[in-house]
Amino acid sequence: MVNGPVVHGMDRTLGSRQLAALLSAVPHADGRPGYRALADGVRRLLLDGWIALHVRLPAERELASALTVSRATVTAAYDLLREDGFARSRRGAGTWTELPAGHRPANVASFPADDGVIDLAIAAPGAPEAELAAAFAEAGVLLARRASTPGYHPYGIPELRAAVAERFTRRGLPTLPDQILITNGAQQALSLTLGLLGRPGDRILVENPSYPNALDAMRRVGLRTTPVPVTAEGWDPGLIDCALRQAAPRLAYLIPDFHNPTGHLMPLEQRLAVLESARATGTWLVIDETMTDIALDVPGVAPFASLAPRGMSEQVVTVGSLSKTHWGGLRLGWVRAGSRLITELATARVPTDMGGSVLDQLVALGLLARTDEVLRERLPRLRAQRDALADSLARHLPDWRWQLPPGGLTLWIDLGRPIASSLARAALAQGLRIEGGSRFGADPGTHEHRLRFPYTLPSDVLDEAVRRLMTALDSGLTAAGAEAGRPHWVA
Repeated sequence: MVNGPVVHGMDRTLGSRQLAALLSAVPHADGRPGYRALADGVRRLLLDGWIALHVRLPAERELASALTVSRATVTAAYDLLREDGFARSRRGAGTWTELPAGHRPANVASFPADDGVIDLAIAAPGAPEAELAAAFAEAGVLLARRASTPGYHPYGIPELRAAVAERFTRRGLPTLPDQILITNGAQQALSLTLGLLGRPGDRILVENPSYPNALDAMRRVGLRTTPVPVTAEGWDPGLIDCALRQAAPRLAYLIPDFHNPTGHLMPLEQRLAVLESARATGTWLVIDETMTDIALDVPGVAPFASLAPRGMSEQVVTVGSLSKTHWGGLRLGWVRAGSRLITELATARVPTDMGGSVLDQLVALGLLARTDEVLRERLPRLRAQRDALADSLARHLPDWRWQLPPGGLTLWIDLGRPIASSLARAALAQGLRIEGGSRFGADPGTHEHRLRFPYTLPSDVLDEAVRRLMTALDSGLTAAGAEAGRPHWVA
């Protein structure tokens, strides 16, 4: 089974069997010559991020054997890739992946501010303006007092570590500042944790679907994913237990609070069952709490780690951030773990950035102090936008199905047929950027019948987005993969 894109920095050669397995997941149009289909498959994999740039493709004879085709077919396909600018050859060194001018690989694109484009690839709200302004004014005064210091804080500034620790304690998990590492967003928190606890080839249990940037971080470390499904009914603890015991993954990454993208909330008894299974197998649990405070129809949720039995609490690592509750522009996150692990994580982050911005951390300190005010305004607005989106979908696209989530920021819509990728391409032509379900799959080609629809924009904008989807459907959909190179940028 294919576990994910070939993005490992240390592995610069793509094996013939690995490429054959990736190509097997790419649909081919009937009637095309074999070499053109092969070249098109490699091109799609490259543009969708499943093959990294500047890696050496398999030797022609080896790939021909793995695909059970003639060597002439592979030679012609490589010639076509070179002609179109997707490969280059060096005498005696082989053929390497390349991109022609004007193309970008998936997952690294940045979006210009297109007038009239509704961007639903980003499931995050804008900043609370009044609270942000007040926190920034306070931060300016505090920053001036620190001007005479070097300003390097690999662990994070002490006041912010204490504030985050107090936040965990208030939610039911006693925490000391020494158990907190401040990071540049939850993504850095996760990347540091995976890099420290995992090694290339280690297995990691993941939900399917899951958060795409987390999956990409795992692949970059070289971890092999062991997917367990999150269905319309949520998690199956029996399947998680079976996967933990049979695959013996070193780590497990879970989003139990308003899961991204499904919005599910893991029940208490299932949390306890997961903890027991992880205790029995010695698996590190990496818990993503970035959505925890977006509780729309239920009370606030206690930290997952607060349920851990005595002796197991340090086996649970929690990552979180301000991106979904306050503002992603601050790039402010944290890790909550045992103090020894926090020290190791801080040591690991020094070679990359030596610590976060002191100004951003001071602003975050002020925003954390105003969390109650922010959520008091934000949660009712998100609830109203969620309900308005559901009403618009029911009126305009009654054949689609979804479950109203008790929290989080997105609907996980069942389209009834595998058209998500082609619908997303057609929607982009209508000025709507949205991501199909396959972007959230732990395995390629899965969840093509699903669409993630955030409700973080005003209700009238969401209604217009639904209308643009209707227009995209009426315009006709291209075959899956027919327009490779559409940029993917998900949050």
